[in-house]
Amino acid sequence: MEIYSSSEFNVNAKQHCEQGLQRVLDRLVIKMQRDALVRQTINQLRESLLADRVALYYFYGQWHGQVTFESVSSHEYSIFGSTGPDDCFNDKYAAMYLAGRVRAIADIELEEIQDCHRDFLRSMQVRANLVVPVLIPRGLWGLLVAHNCQAPRSWSLSDIEHMQTGAITLATASCILES
Repeated sequence: MEIYSSSEFNVNAKQHCEQGLQRVLDRLVIKMQRDALVRQTINQLRESLLADRVALYYFYGQWHGQVTFESVSSHEYSIFGSTGPDDCFNDKYAAMYLAGRVRAIADIELEEIQDCHRDFLRSMQVRANLVVPVLIPRGLWGLLVAHNCQAPRSWSLSDIEHMQTGAITLATASCILES
């Protein structure tokens, strides 16, 4: 058994406490950088696409997630915190997005989609939908989603490329890879 003097104990305790505080501070800085990057990315996407809403659907569990960030043209389009229908997003759809699927729907009323998906999109005032996966080395981190709420919209190749560029920006950022 080792016996420490009170001064050695105080120095060790102080160093341990400082290291713990530094780790907390480092994590906080990374999260703040991540949040700023996501906000900037989705704001730029909404403005360049002239969409009613661009959101990040973040996966916090095995195919369970929620809208953690959004940029909207009007507060009436806010879906912040929305979790989506649990029975619609399953392993089949996750596998498609893990493989890089991009889904562009010009008009949810005319597209062949599951009823639960259509009902969910209607509940969020969506008329046209564009979804791009955010893929990191660990897997599917989230989905970048653009919505046109007022009318159908044919998404152009340029629209899709903008969304893919935004997804890559997020997926390769150290503040996201470290969070």
